[in-house]
Amino acid sequence: MAKYDKADLERRMTGAVEALRHDLNGLRTGRANTSLLDPITVDVYGSKMPLNQVATVSAPEPRLLSVQVWDKSNISPVERAIRSAGLGLNPINDGNNIRLPIPDLTEERRKELAKLAHQYAEKARIAIRNVRRDGMDNLKTDENKKEISEDDRKRAEAEVQKLTDEQIKAADEVAAAKEKEIMGK
Repeated sequence: MAKYDKADLERRMTGAVEALRHDLNGLRTGRANTSLLDPITVDVYGSKMPLNQVATVSAPEPRLLSVQVWDKSNISPVERAIRSAGLGLNPINDGNNIRLPIPDLTEERRKELAKLAHQYAEKARIAIRNVRRDGMDNLKTDENKKEISEDDRKRAEAEVQKLTDEQIKAADEVAAAKEKEIMGK
């Protein structure tokens, strides 16, 4: 069953880098970014719904997010959800929209966020290495079943290692760019 599948390995490794990008988008950098509110869920209509399913989020200015709630009766629950999300944002409700000024980050908070970005990157590197291990195991299994020769296994292992190195480099670049953005350099 353990057939080596390069396309599957590549898809899983790329998925790890994409997951890292998504995680990093949720980190606040002092600039307004609509993906900052992606993880927020709101209690409306008797269930929890993602914020983007009850409102439109936009960034009209570099340091301001605007949340336009579609159903005016949901403004209070949306405001509560944003306050309790732990993002350090203070919603301003003007009756129709909710404005979220993005405060400056303290140096201490910047360092914490940079550390968090580093942890996310490490998680992605571990995920990529786990995919590599699966691929190497599958190659050994295929060789033991006499489905591929030793030379084919070694060639494929070199491919897997090259793919791993490329994806880890991509994850490191994404994380380094985010850390640079967080530190305001």
